[in-house]
Amino acid sequence: MKVLETSLKGVLIVEPDVFKDERGFFMETYQQKRYTAEGIDVLFVQDNMSFSKKGTLRGMHYQFPHLQDKLVQVVDGEIFDVAVDIRYGSPTFGQWTGVYLSGENRRQLFIPRGFAHGFCVTAPLAYVIYKCSNFYMPEYDAGIVWNDPGIGIDWPVSYPLVSKKDQGHPRLFDIPADSLPPYDF
Repeated sequence: MKVLETSLKGVLIVEPDVFKDERGFFMETYQQKRYTAEGIDVLFVQDNMSFSKKGTLRGMHYQFPHLQDKLVQVVDGEIFDVAVDIRYGSPTFGQWTGVYLSGENRRQLFIPRGFAHGFCVTAPLAYVIYKCSNFYMPEYDAGIVWNDPGIGIDWPVSYPLVSKKDQGHPRLFDIPADSLPPYDF
């Protein structure tokens, strides 16, 4: 397993070992001891899966105050996966990083608590699975509008399919500080 740092401290690209032969391949998608040894020391309590067609954009989501770490992976298809630092007082507050995840490259993205998460589908379809360190709690569901000009995410889709809910999220800099995780939590 190889772990690569991104431009945002704590957001990590994971490249699991893949064992291929004429029959196909085998890989461990998660093994607690190995991930802990690489600095991803998280107890995951919930797995989620989504299916989306090309052009779909989901995000930018987070929970507050019941924060979640996430480990995101694509089983089939391709997405552009994005994390935004929303930790109030962080030196990288409002900055984003993005990576392509696909069934072909088998990469994963680890997004620690204190970051908003979203993705857009760049293939005809995408099956996305992700592990979460806290249960989904709809009453604490929050988000940032996907095209927030103060963040400036360079999405690879010109006219994405976005839910009404995701279109209605506020801009990051319009969210009160006490509604965001502090940098030193």
